[in-house]
Amino acid sequence: MIEDLLPADVRWAEAFGDPAEAALLPEEEVLVAHAVPRRRRECTTVRHLARQALADLGRSPVPLLRGEQGAPLWPDGVVGSMTHCPGYRAAAVAERNRMASVGIDAEPHDPLPEGVLDIVSLPGEREQLAALRQQDPSVHWDCLLFSAKEAVYKTWYPLTGAWLDFSDARLTFRREDRSFHAQVFATGLAEAHIPREFSGRWAVRKGLVITTIAATAESATAPRSPA
Repeated sequence: MIEDLLPADVRWAEAFGDPAEAALLPEEEVLVAHAVPRRRRECTTVRHLARQALADLGRSPVPLLRGEQGAPLWPDGVVGSMTHCPGYRAAAVAERNRMASVGIDAEPHDPLPEGVLDIVSLPGEREQLAALRQQDPSVHWDCLLFSAKEAVYKTWYPLTGAWLDFSDARLTFRREDRSFHAQVFATGLAEAHIPREFSGRWAVRKGLVITTIAATAESATAPRSPA
C-alpha cells in the first residue's frame, strides 16, 4: 500500500490483519492494561511492524512506549509514525540524520459522518473538495482531507511538541501525481525556524485511504512562510 508513497530513506512494514507471531514486549503491556481485545490487537500488531521496520534500519528490538499526546517514543536517532484502522496497520521509520520527521495515516475509504467535514476543514478546503469531487467522484475527498491532516499532525508534533488543531493547517491536493501540500498557521510558537509547510503523497487502494509525509531536514528547518 505505501511502498511507492515514501522515499527510500524511510523503511516501512504493513499488514492487513494481525499476524499470530505479533507480540508486545513486557514493557509495553502497560499500554493495553485496560484495552478491549480489538485495541490490544491493533497496538500489538503496529508495534510488531515498527520493530520490523526498525530492523531494516539495523536497529535492535526495543519497547515502543508513548509520550505526551500519545505520540510513539522512538529510539534515539530515529523518527517514525504508526497507523492502524480496520483491516490495515503500518509503521514507517527513518534515521533522524536522513529525515526530520515522518507521518503516515490510513482510514477506511468512506465518506465522513454527517457534520464532520465542517469541523475538520476550512471554507476554502471545502470549495476545493467540491471541485475535486466533480472531477473525480470515485474518491471520497473529505476522507482524504481528514487523513492528510492526521498525517500533518503526526509529522508536526515531533518537531514542535505543540498541539495542532484541524483549523491550523490548510491543505491543497493534486490529482495528477497524488500529492498534497500543507500550510500550517498555528500561532504562539516563538521559534523562528519551525516548519510551516509540508508536502505529502496519497493513494486510494483496497478500500483504504493512505497519506504519507516524509519531511527532510532541509524542509523541516526552512524559515516560516508568511501566514
